[in-house]
Amino acid sequence: MNRAHTNKWRGLRGVALLLAGLASGAAHADWYNNGKVLLTGGVFTVDGAGGGGAVPWATISGYETRDGINASAGFTYANVPALQDSVFGVNIGFYDRLELSYASHKLSLNLSNLDTVALLLNTLGVGGGTDPWNSTLQMDVFGAKLRLFGDAVYTSDSWIPQVSIGGLYKKNHSEALVHTLGADKTKDWEAYIAATKVFFPISTLVNVAARYTAANEIGLTGFGSCDSGLLTQGDCDSKKEVRWEVSIAHLVAKNTAIGAEWQQHGNNLDGKSVKVAGLDLTSITDILGSIGLGGLSNTLQQKKEGDWYDIFMAYAPNKNISFVVAYLMLGNISVSQDNNGFYFSTHLTF
Repeated sequence: MNRAHTNKWRGLRGVALLLAGLASGAAHADWYNNGKVLLTGGVFTVDGAGGGGAVPWATISGYETRDGINASAGFTYANVPALQDSVFGVNIGFYDRLELSYASHKLSLNLSNLDTVALLLNTLGVGGGTDPWNSTLQMDVFGAKLRLFGDAVYTSDSWIPQVSIGGLYKKNHSEALVHTLGADKTKDWEAYIAATKVFFPISTLVNVAARYTAANEIGLTGFGSCDSGLLTQGDCDSKKEVRWEVSIAHLVAKNTAIGAEWQQHGNNLDGKSVKVAGLDLTSITDILGSIGLGGLSNTLQQKKEGDWYDIFMAYAPNKNISFVVAYLMLGNISVSQDNNGFYFSTHLTF
């Protein structure tokens, strides 16, 4: 393990210990609070914010009310044919008004076509950020969320939802691999607004969010894209757009919820080739497809990025720990199609 990677994990452990210390100290100072209804604070998203598995909610993470603070730590593991993603993170909610979060992704790619590119690059002695059968991506996500108005839980007699705004700064540390996949940038910011309402008569939570972003696969494969010729560097575009996200959760017991999510994705890399030694081969893959060699063309040509869907079950035996299992339907990822798989997450609050 290299020094930078070791320092990163030491830093993550330090943040977790700091949050634990804050929560412990706050308890003695009567700041600590966990007065919210079970499961209404959401669980740990892949961006580190409180919400569903992928979609941020307007609720502030944890069980704190406006009288205190609550800290959380989470771990998520997702496994689909194209990738395996492990996410560690922490967040803290202040007085049911402000949330600060951090998440660290380590993603292993299982793209046989990308392995072929890696072997070719290694044979040529050219670096491309890829290792045969061991291509990894690492990304850090820093976030903040602010509740603007409304209360998702305690104003059940009103149709006004709880509304929050949030911002995320994402930094992908695998620059060479991200550019091999055709992305423009390895780091960027996102902004979102979320509205959440709990309908107690039917024990159901509904959340709608709009995210302003240029991310490819939430930033795991970079941001935006570059249109290049075979031997020329073309225009790069990382223009942001609004994408919609929805979560629905139904409480089947006091400590158990089931639900589903949808997260809209973009199409920045649709039809673009994986780059070989920095060369964009899109024009060559188009020619191969036109002369009947579509199989070879598809080896390097990326597909339209699929929207993310999941069906989940969350279980919280108490306010200190919760577990989530989900079935994922992530669609196309780079050169890989039909990525369905499973997801596990645990969320600790203190």
